[in-house]
Amino acid sequence: MKKLFLATMFALFLFVSCGKEKSNTDQDFSTPSATETAAEPDSYDPNRGLGKYSTVELGASLDKALAEKGLKTAEVKCTSCHKATDEKLVGPGWKGVTGRRTPQWIMNFITNPDPMIDKDPELQAQLELCLIRMPNQGLTDDEARSVLEYMRQNDGVK
Repeated sequence: MKKLFLATMFALFLFVSCGKEKSNTDQDFSTPSATETAAEPDSYDPNRGLGKYSTVELGASLDKALAEKGLKTAEVKCTSCHKATDEKLVGPGWKGVTGRRTPQWIMNFITNPDPMIDKDPELQAQLELCLIRMPNQGLTDDEARSVLEYMRQNDGVK
């Protein structure tokens, strides 16, 4: 009898604690902010993408310290799905990405993937191959810029 009572109380506790109410500390990275979607959805530019970055200034040579930060960020947030080679893991490999895409497109995509996947025909085709949408990892502007610098290093920029 005691076991049945305890099991019932435990089940009730789980039921109550798993309600739909969110705490104030929960962050939802699935919906981009208004600043991230500065471009109108109907005016999709395949060289820029959708997001707040219309231009990204790159140095002629690699910023090695920034690339090192980018590697550390990528190891935490990216490499479970992407390889630095051209080999597909969950998502496509990164080799050559900085030659195929503009810096602003890369920055907009890694900080604002959902609207871009919804609008970009090449990303939609990639989604059909990978079968998994890239999640918004909530990268800050600085983290995204460092990951871009790491991608440049990976592509041979010296």
